[in-house]
Amino acid sequence: MSPTFASLSIYNYRLFAAGALVSNTGTWMGRVAQDWLVLTVLAPHTSVAPPVALGIVTGLQFAPLALFAPFGGMIADRFPKRRILFSTQSAMALTSLLTGILVVTGAVQLWHIYLLAFVQGVATALDNPARQTFVSEMVPHDSLSNAVGLNSASFNGARLIGPGLAGLVIAAFDTGPAFFLNALSFAAVLFALARMRTGELNISPRQRGKGQIREGLRYVRSRPDIILIMALVFVLGTFGMNFQMTTALMATAVFGKGAGGYGLLGSIMAVGSLSAALLSARRPNPRLRVLLVAYGAFAVASAAAALAPSYVWFAVLLIPVGLTALTVITTATAMVQLSVAPAMRGRVMALYLAVFMGGTPLGSPLIGWIGSAWGPRWTILVGSITTGMAVLAAMLYLVRSENVRVTFHRHERPRLRVTRGDIIEPAPEMTS
Repeated sequence: MSPTFASLSIYNYRLFAAGALVSNTGTWMGRVAQDWLVLTVLAPHTSVAPPVALGIVTGLQFAPLALFAPFGGMIADRFPKRRILFSTQSAMALTSLLTGILVVTGAVQLWHIYLLAFVQGVATALDNPARQTFVSEMVPHDSLSNAVGLNSASFNGARLIGPGLAGLVIAAFDTGPAFFLNALSFAAVLFALARMRTGELNISPRQRGKGQIREGLRYVRSRPDIILIMALVFVLGTFGMNFQMTTALMATAVFGKGAGGYGLLGSIMAVGSLSAALLSARRPNPRLRVLLVAYGAFAVASAAAALAPSYVWFAVLLIPVGLTALTVITTATAMVQLSVAPAMRGRVMALYLAVFMGGTPLGSPLIGWIGSAWGPRWTILVGSITTGMAVLAAMLYLVRSENVRVTFHRHERPRLRVTRGDIIEPAPEMTS
């Protein structure tokens, strides 16, 4: 089997990846349907400007990732991850089903979407740490980087299908059926979890006792390499990756496109994102150099997209935007996952995801206000400027410290050394 798809030779991971592909396709359909519902149906009938309303919905959906992430990480380290995923995936299916019912019955109001977005965010805050760290239980340690890349490939492969399919469904039947299809898609993950060979899972030791959240925070504070990565993904997640809002505003307000044209933009961006995910799956070790180059390239590509003179040029430029953004995320995620002790992985990944996605509640309303006050192009340009400044600051820090390398020794805490290397070495499977 090709090294790019090596993890698919493992039964449990292959089953999980297939279910995730179906579910992710539904998730993208649900996102497009939600944004379209708010932007074109609900907000115009209220006193809230559509860009601001969309920013509030996005913020409420991601706020729980910051509020409940430490708790979610503690749960992921304390309880069986497979059992957690059964609960969280079922909860997200129910929120999508309820949204669809409200839409088709004509009872839906903007505040309903606000509330359901927050509830789904709570489920996601508990789901993400368990799902991210469950990968390490399905594959051996030396395949973890490959599996992380394939997870991203699955997510973005679905992004090729989901938005375009959502556009077709919305154009033909309105948004309600898109929510129903999203709810149905979660059955694929639940089926995969039920059919797994539990005896082949490499289950991490359960962590019990008081002070686990504080222990996770202390661990991260002792790791300047992880803090640097978290700072970079915070800026990117807060200001640079509000694509579900920025592309909707560009499609409708700048280029005058309908649901089909908006959905197509998500699929086109996914071409670049999927390419980045597959390239990441081929790399045995994530490199800091790759992360920084991709980060800087994202700032340039997104600025070019913001200034695109036509819909066609905007769509084409979304390919390098997706490529560079996903390269940053897959590289950063693999660096963090590979460099932490297994006993701490759930709590560290929860904090990482909180920093990355939890900035969205701050950025989305601000970006929405900027779109309303200065125009849709500035919703992308502000991300280009802030990410450009962030990568320059990170490079200045690394020049002063000559770069960062992390080494691990069994039964010892990780030590930060100043060297000229740029690989964060995988942590051995240490006991707690």
